[in-house]
Amino acid sequence: MSPAPEDSPADMSPAPEDSPADMSPAPEDSPPATSPSPEGSPFGAGCAPIEGNLADLAKQPVGTALSGVSELSTLAEAVQQAGLAERLNSAKDITVFAPNNEAFEAIPQETRDKVMGDKNLLIKILTYHVVEGRKPPAELEDATLKTLEGGELTMKGSGEDLTVNDAKVVCGNIPTSNATVYIIDKVLTPQ
Repeated sequence: MSPAPEDSPADMSPAPEDSPADMSPAPEDSPPATSPSPEGSPFGAGCAPIEGNLADLAKQPVGTALSGVSELSTLAEAVQQAGLAERLNSAKDITVFAPNNEAFEAIPQETRDKVMGDKNLLIKILTYHVVEGRKPPAELEDATLKTLEGGELTMKGSGEDLTVNDAKVVCGNIPTSNATVYIIDKVLTPQ
């Protein structure tokens, strides 16, 4: 498989059955990505449940790491349902705004069931939570970020008072082997 073109390293749209995925895994002979997230440690009131898992999370690609965090089990299930786990795992340097279980529980069950049953809609919503590049907290202060879905996220505040659109970051700057994760308290909806 040839590497992804430079202008679309993290395209997460569904790949046609007979064509290679847009995000190819690293060749077998290249060293695994092991560098932790940029600058600093995770921060936020919602980090306590993951503190014992940080070393393990930093060694895993983000699609796998999400499934190892109990507070993100609904998101991990949605990623599997959408068929995005492998694409997230093979992406290079991304930032994921990960809604926690409470964020999903705030959505009426009927709406959640509808979204989980519509793979294209689920992919659209999930890729709206992902941006290219590992974004350290300093790069998020009052920033506008383009998502893989094609929309924009509006960041406000700084430090432990950081929001994305209208969602609060409850635990930020979590390293995985290929991504930086920010756990948020709401599911973001693309326009």
